Amino acid sequence: AWYQTRFAMPWDGDSHQVSLRFGSVNYLADVWLNGAYLGQHVGGHLPFNFEIGAHLRPEANLLVLRVDGRLAPTQVPPGRESSGYGSWDPPRQYPDVSFDYFPYCGIQRPVQLVSTAPGALADLTVVTEIAGADGMVHVSLKRAAADDVIARLTLRGHGAEVRGELTMGEQAETTLRVSQAAFWSPAAPHRYELTVELLRDGLPFDRYSLPIGIRTIAVEGDQLLLNGEPIMLRGFGRHEDFPVLGRGFHAAVAVKDYGLMQWLGANSFRTTHYPYAEETLELADRLGFLVIDEIPAVGLCFDDGEANIAERLRMCEQQTHELVQRDKNHPSVIMWCLANEPRSYQGDVVPFFRTLYDLTKRLDPTRPATLVSDLGVLEESFAFYDVVCMNRYYGWYTEQGRLETGAARLAEELDAIYARFPKPLILTEFGADAIAGMHAQPPEMWSEEYQAELIRRYIAVLNSKPYVVGQHVWNLCDFKTGQGVMRAGGLNHKGIFTRDRRPKLAAHVLRELWSIRPKTEDRRPEPAAPSNAEAQRARDAET
Repeated sequence: AWYQTRFAMPWDGDSHQVSLRFGSVNYLADVWLNGAYLGQHVGGHLPFNFEIGAHLRPEANLLVLRVDGRLAPTQVPPGRESSGYGSWDPPRQYPDVSFDYFPYCGIQRPVQLVSTAPGALADLTVVTEIAGADGMVHVSLKRAAADDVIARLTLRGHGAEVRGELTMGEQAETTLRVSQAAFWSPAAPHRYELTVELLRDGLPFDRYSLPIGIRTIAVEGDQLLLNGEPIMLRGFGRHEDFPVLGRGFHAAVAVKDYGLMQWLGANSFRTTHYPYAEETLELADRLGFLVIDEIPAVGLCFDDGEANIAERLRMCEQQTHELVQRDKNHPSVIMWCLANEPRSYQGDVVPFFRTLYDLTKRLDPTRPATLVSDLGVLEESFAFYDVVCMNRYYGWYTEQGRLETGAARLAEELDAIYARFPKPLILTEFGADAIAGMHAQPPEMWSEEYQAELIRRYIAVLNSKPYVVGQHVWNLCDFKTGQGVMRAGGLNHKGIFTRDRRPKLAAHVLRELWSIRPKTEDRRPEPAAPSNAEAQRARDAET
């Protein structure tokens, strides 16, 4: 695909550094400005930029972008010829890819013209801690200049105003203490406004504001702790997908999806299977949703030679760098996810995933790191990842039509996984396809009743396991895939809403199961229902 646009400079850029910032171009982008080649970026869903001051004109600038969306074995996600099924396996769908969503190509998020003053703030990192009732806000600043300037910091919100000032060259660090802080959580997503102002010779030349949330996230034993308290994640895997728009970002669709999740009582989601738009995470911060943030490493394979594997590792490292750099200051982001359903059975992949884990911990030691597997106890990398995340479809891809058998297998396997890896466990995908309007009693596959009953039985199993800290249904909405015999109409129908956001029966069932629960809670199994006599005594005591 080729894109072309013309623009004039909206300001005097002689004294500023001017760059072009692309929010997401999928997959390989080559960029020219006024006939000059600016460079190339490989990999979709994450931002990149080029400095353009040397090629900029006051009027009539011509920007040209070439996008190549064809998949190759060394890319992340990899192309079909490197899918791990072998050359004998016939194509499963069209387009024939190694993942289960449509391979949209092109510009998918905003393109912005950015101007910064010489020596302006180049990076800002915020890490928060809780000390009793107070919040500790650790701030790291970086500049692309070595001269000394004054950095003036102000933190405002919830009746508090905290100030700090320091001299800095290329970098500096400081801590602001907020007394009686209002902590960020799904139940109360309180935020403060952090403002950093740089002054040279007493005059301000750069100013940046960032909304922050004071919160902590940690793994302790088999618990996931938010602000020191156990948290249960209830939510979804999702896709950035909508009729007509494809994967192009649209604010109204994002707002609608959050409204649907709030209606259901959800408090979280995973960015399956790529980083979502920055505007989506800003809404998560504002509304109090917990996010497992995932790089585009879906369907990684390890059967096509060391050179290809090494290149995919390099791409995963690049994407991890870009993701952490982009999203590190969002309080909603509580976990990094470094792969979805890798084909770990194809060899010794532990060094590959150990490298990614160690890199992530160097970039951000404050958040847990995980990968999502469908191998259960055979996923060796669970030994060192912080949280066990697993996808399961008993009663759909196996045990078809046998809901009771599928639920029993799930319960048995969860205990086996926990016995080997005694860590917090999240079931990151479960569900069944349902064609909207198709009904059956007793429930049969593809009916709304079957999907609803499978989800009800799965959640009953998950609620009975005290080490399970998350239940993410696959999927929030039906989404576009390639054409194939398993995908009626070129759609995955596992959404509890249709692609145009109409509820199926399962949506009402989930609302019943989730809405009555607080968003922050302990994770003890459900107590047994009280007897009639006990219930009457409780009512008498309450009276």
